[in-house]
This record gives sequence, C-alpha cells and structure tokens, in this order.
Amino acid sequence: MEQYTVTGMSCAACSARVEKAVAKVDGVTSCSVSLLTNSMGVEGSAPAAKIIEAVEAAGYGASQKTASGNEKASAGAAPEEDLLKDKETPVLKRRLIASLCFLIPLMYFSMGHMMWNWPAPGFLEGNHVAMGLIQLLLTTAVMIVNQKFFVSGVKSLLHRAPNMDTLVALGAGASYVYSTYALFAMTDAQMHMDMAQVMSYMHEFYFESAAMILALITVGKMLEARSKGRTTDALKSLMKLAPKTAVVVRDGAEQEIPIQQVKKGDVFVVRPGENIPVDGVVLAGSSAVNESALTGESIPVDKEEGSMVSAATLNQSGYLRCEATRVGEDTTLSQIIQMVSDAAATKAPIAKIADRVSGVFVPAVIAIAAVTVIIWLLAGESVGFALARGISVLVISCPCALGLATPVAIMVGNGMGARNGIMFKTAVSLEETGKMQIVALDKTGTITSGEPKVTDILPEDDVTEEELLRMAYALERRSEHPLARAILTLAEEKGMDRSGARDGEGDLEVTDFQAVPGNGLFGNLGAVRLTGGNLAFISENASVSDQTKQMAARLSEEGKTPLFFGRDGRLIGVIAVADTIKDDSPNAVKELQNMGIHVVMLTGDNERTARAIGRQAGVDEVIAGVLPDGKEQVIRDLKKKGRTAMVGDGINDAPALTRADIGIAIGAGTDIAIDAADVVLMKSRLSDVPAAIRLSRATLRNIHENLFWAFFYNVIGIPLAAGLWYPLFGWKLNPMFGAAAMSLSSFCVVTNALRLNWFRMHDASRDRMQKKRAAIPESTEQSPDQITNQIPIQKEETKMTKTMKIEGMMCGHCEARVKKCLEALAQVDEAAVSHEAGTAVVTLNTELADDVLKKTVEDQDYKVLGIE
Repeated sequence: MEQYTVTGMSCAACSARVEKAVAKVDGVTSCSVSLLTNSMGVEGSAPAAKIIEAVEAAGYGASQKTASGNEKASAGAAPEEDLLKDKETPVLKRRLIASLCFLIPLMYFSMGHMMWNWPAPGFLEGNHVAMGLIQLLLTTAVMIVNQKFFVSGVKSLLHRAPNMDTLVALGAGASYVYSTYALFAMTDAQMHMDMAQVMSYMHEFYFESAAMILALITVGKMLEARSKGRTTDALKSLMKLAPKTAVVVRDGAEQEIPIQQVKKGDVFVVRPGENIPVDGVVLAGSSAVNESALTGESIPVDKEEGSMVSAATLNQSGYLRCEATRVGEDTTLSQIIQMVSDAAATKAPIAKIADRVSGVFVPAVIAIAAVTVIIWLLAGESVGFALARGISVLVISCPCALGLATPVAIMVGNGMGARNGIMFKTAVSLEETGKMQIVALDKTGTITSGEPKVTDILPEDDVTEEELLRMAYALERRSEHPLARAILTLAEEKGMDRSGARDGEGDLEVTDFQAVPGNGLFGNLGAVRLTGGNLAFISENASVSDQTKQMAARLSEEGKTPLFFGRDGRLIGVIAVADTIKDDSPNAVKELQNMGIHVVMLTGDNERTARAIGRQAGVDEVIAGVLPDGKEQVIRDLKKKGRTAMVGDGINDAPALTRADIGIAIGAGTDIAIDAADVVLMKSRLSDVPAAIRLSRATLRNIHENLFWAFFYNVIGIPLAAGLWYPLFGWKLNPMFGAAAMSLSSFCVVTNALRLNWFRMHDASRDRMQKKRAAIPESTEQSPDQITNQIPIQKEETKMTKTMKIEGMMCGHCEARVKKCLEALAQVDEAAVSHEAGTAVVTLNTELADDVLKKTVEDQDYKVLGIE
C-alpha cells in the first residue's frame, strides 16, 4: 500500500470527494482516505504522479510518503513523526485570538449598547448609520482573519463538491451580505428622515451573527484538532522510541553513527541504560532487557549469547555485543509503526455508511436551507426572519461529526491495542475481530508452550529420583529426539554438568551409543548397559510390571509421553514428558466461552493426547490428526458454521490464518505466520485473544455511539433550525447558537472516542455469560475423515471437591488470605475456608495435583496437614 498525505480536507465530504477522484484513476484497485490523519492509502499499479494529479484536480493537495516514513516534498523531506504533530491547533488558536479582538467590541456595540443600553462614545449616540458602519468594519476584519473558510468553501463549490466550509461560508456570507444591504437601506431611510424605518433596519443587522459563526466554528475546529491530536498519541510515542544513533564496531574500534547507516551484519554494542538500536542477536554478554515498549510486558527479559533483541527496547543492566539482523524498515519497531499507520489509513466497513451519507449530506443541507427561506417568505415572514432560519440550517448541520465518528474510534482503539501488545493490521481487522463466533486454536505453541517438559519422575522402589534422572541424562544427551531436550533441560536446572554428574561425583560418559529410530536408545556406562525408550522397546530388554504398565496408560490418557529406562536388563523407572499447556490457556478458553464463542482445538496429535490436552484447556471441540496442509480445509468447513478466527504461530498455520475470517498470530511465532495474520499478539499470550475481541467489540460499540450521536444531532437540529416548531411552540434558533452546537457536536464525538483509552480490555467481569450458547450446526459437507477426527469434549456435570486440613489459620484475615490464593488457580472454582475448623473445601473444575494445592497454601506460611 502506497501512502500519501492529503491537505485541504475539512470534513467527511472532502475525504469522500478525494476517494472518489482517486478511485477513477486507471490502475487503482482500492483507495482509502482518512480525515483523521489527513492520509490516503492507495493500492494498485497507478503511478504516484497520476494519483497526485487526481487529488489536485479535485481541489486538494497531495504528496507521497516514502517507505521510510518521509514525505516527498520540494521543501525537503520531513519525518513522519513531524507529519503527525498537531499543527492545526496553534494556527487555529492564533486565528481565534485575532477574531476575539474584533468580535468583543462588535458584540459590545451590536448587543451591549443596542439591547442593554451599555454606554457608548457620545458621537455615536443616535447615529445608527455610524453604528452600522462600525459593525461592518469589525465583521469584515473577522472575515478576513477567517478567510480560509471562504477560500475552501468557494473552491469546493466550484469543483461541485461542497463541504463543511461551504456551509459555513454560505451561512456567514449570507448574514454579512444581507446586513450590508440593510445598512445601505438604512442610509436611504436616514436621508428621508424616516426614523421608524431606520430603527427597523437596525434590527435587521446580522453582522454579529456572521462574525460569531466564524469564531464559534474556529473554537470547535480547535477543540476538534486538539482531540484528534490525542488520538495519534500511540503512533507518535512509538516513533519517538526509534533510536537516532548506534554504536558499531568497525575496524576494531567503536564509533557512533546515525541509525540510517547501520547495515545488516554490523556488530553493535549496547551499554546499560541505552536503547537497543536495531534488531539483532547477542554475540557476547548478558543482561536484562525491558521490552515493554514493544510487548507491553513490564517484567524485563533475560538475554544471553544467542538471544534475540529488538530495536527500541531498553538494556537495563549488562554490556551486550550484538550482530544486526534487521535494520531500517525491517525492524520489529518499524513493522509495528507500519501496522498502526496502515490501520489508520484504511477504512472500516462501517465507515462506508457515513461516507455514503456524507457524499450527499452537504448538497442536501444547502437545498433544505434554500427551501426553508422560500417557505417562510411564502408564509409572509420578513426577509430577515426567513434568512435567519436558512442560515441556522446551514451552520447547525455537521458533516464533520459523521466523518469523524468512525476514524477517531478506530485510531484510539488501535492505539490502545498497540500499547498492550495487540496489533491490528487494518481498520477492517479491528472491526471484524469482535464479530467472531468460532475461534480455532492451534495446539502446539498456542495452547501449549511448544516445548516438551518433564512432568513426572517415577523411579522404581530401590532407585532415587536423582539417580534415575542422572542415568536418563547420561543416555539422552546423545539423542537428537525432541523429547530428550526436556530431560536435558531439567537435569541442567538441577545442576548436573555435561558429564551427567553433579558436584564432581564422577564421569558418566556413555559409550557405544546407539539409537533405534522410533523405539529407543542403547548405551554403555562403564560395565553397565543402559536402555531407554517406549514401552514396547523396553519390554524386550527389561521386565515391566503390570502396575507400571497401568501407570503408563494413565500418563498417556493425561496427554503425557512415558519414557522407560532400564539398567542391565532391569527397569529403573519412568520419566513422563509432555508439551504442557500455558498457565493462562484454560482461563483464556473460559473467557472466550463466556463471550458466546465456540472454541475448537486443532492438532496433528493422536486422539488420546488431543483429548487430554483439550480436557485440560476446557475447549468445546477437538479436531485431531490434522496434517499441516489440512488445517486450511478445516477452517473452510468451520466458516460454513459461523465467522471463524484462527489462532496460530507456525509456518504450517499460515494458509489457515489467511483462510480464516480473522487470522491471529502469536507474536513469538514465525514471520510467515505474522505476515499472514490480521492481528498479531506481541506478548504470545492466549489471554490476549479474548482481550482483542473485547477491545474490538468496545471500539465497534463506540463507533455506533458516535454515529448515533451524529445522526441524532442532525435529525433534531435541522428541523429546529428550519423553524419547524415555531408555529407550534414559538421555538426558533439563533444562527449563533446553531454555530455553537455545530462546533460542540464534533468535539463530543471525538471526546467520546477518547473514552476508549480507559477501557480495560483484560477485565472479564463484564463479559456476558451465556446460559446456553447457541450450538454450532454441523456441516453436512465434511469428509468422513474429518467427522471421525472431531472429538467433542464432554463437560463434567459434577464438580470435584477436595478438603484440605490446614494448620496456622487464626482469624478471618487468614481465611481471606488462603481463599484468595486458592481461587487464583485457574482449576479452582471456589474455596470455602474456615479457620475455626482448620479446613478449606476446594471445588475444582478440572484435575489438580495435591502438591500444587499444598504448595499454594504453604507459600502463604500455613501448614497443610493433609488433603482428602
């Protein structure tokens, strides 16, 4: 998408005019104009010169932005951060101050002296013509100060594309012209000494209305500009994060160079307290890096040799020597800025409603004003009365409110997401995410951590856990199997060195190592023969009891992989390994279900493992045995049942992410998955999926509120301004109050959008609980294989309860403390605690080990005597 800066737009009618003009250019496939950021995104093969020419022909200015965010202009390129600066407010403030300098004396003479008999210079006493001339001169000065309204309004009218400035120019101009006519008519009455007629014309002056309209609209424009400036704060703050220089190592010496000169492969250094300049990999050193600028996560991340670092993150402690891997617009920060910027430049589907209305709104208002004047004249009212009603219609109508209703909410919502590590690539994705009915979750790396971990160490009676782990470590460290990594990681965490010994307890180097693919391992430890592998393999080399086989079956039912180890033909124990689910996965799934969403888990695992993981996560449905190229077909079938979002992180997820109505990529995943997705979760947390849906729904709700206000305002205001209620109730609207109402309407719309900044997207307390969520109808076009692989997860009707006997609770405060820590566990629905009985009755929604419950309570300095 090529981006342009558009100048001269003042309302939604302007953006609709520009969009229509550019869309007609040959080679343009799509065009989206944002009134909020004065930007335009264009897709297609049309040359930039043709696009700029089309914009200028429509009566506006345009210039292209370069890929690096600079704008091509004859006066030189300005950083995009400067382009987003609020340049309107200072200009409008100066115009307002100048206008008030003339408006205050004008109002004194026109209303203070004439209506309330405030004192005036003696030579003006009874000199009504002089009073009229003073009002004429002061009003002319105000009109010159605010000439932009007239220049823009007339120009757009000549281009047959009237906008808000046209309405203001017509309203103020009509007041000025009619008042000037009344002044000249007064001079004629003065010459004929017709004092009654002179006084009559004195009441036909609308000079103060013309000047006040311009001043009030300027006030509204200034408030609107200031509020609009705040909506781009997120994008501006991201741009400020970009480092300006980097310290690189060249020719063996450190030198500081501009960030633009850093090349891929350069070695750069980062000292404590400095920002990392570009994306890279750590070559030497270790440190804690604060990545909150990109992910929103405040806890620093430890970095060591081989770790990846990102531009704009803060090195807090150690000295790092890194190699640049991504520079310029390829850095993570630049891509985030581009995503936020693109989202601002694109248009949400709901905005098309306002665009269609805005395209005909201004001409319709002009027609209504003309008809209003004619009807009142035919009804026998004076020219002044009829003209005042027509002018009121012109100045109370507000196409700005319609035009701003959608983009301001989209910009604020997108900025909120960016600050919390949720990146919406387009305005469409921000609007549509909240409409999802089905969420399909990839298992590995999304629901689970993606890294196998040791979950159980089960030695035989005469073998210790440590001995079993040491033997397994000695054997498995020669293996390349993914499950071996889990055993190695745990052993290293427990302090075992590379030889497999701990604290210098001897050399455990395995010789004559042999791997039998798909089965197990052999190796000699001195004179001892070690074996390891699956049940079938170990049964051929050691005796396995029925009790151990049953235990292995139970582990498999729980989604764990049991690894058997033997020594000299005798079983020494079992180590269970599993890709464990992330801590926040069950709660995230529950939140999605509470929002009325059907949750599906996709996995290539076998049915037994899939059922176990699905049960732990609490999903509604599992589709197991799905090959990498089959996920896209599954998404096709799910889309027949309802709007579907796909959440994934791997290369094999990219087709499914693209096929889904909304693709959501886990940020720690591959670049391909991120590129294919519509939404990127920078924190790699599944809990951000319901947060993204919540934010989307809140943004859409805010847009509806804005559109309602804009439409409601005009539906109520225009009839009142036209004098519809005057015959019935005597209600009529002064043009000055109409101008004030017009200014406030835009300000209210923008202010309402800014309320999104206080929205708590991770607060699930307001999610609507569904007593019975609508069942997703089964598709009749599924293949037999897919029907076989669909495994509904049965929800237990009865809850599991455990009674804990606790020592040390003395009062109600202790009860509350124990209750709080237990109910913080995702598997615990409720904890009934009594310090008098010394018990805690825990209601569980899924299985939870007693050790976890015990540790949770004892971490609070209480003693658990037993669990039943």
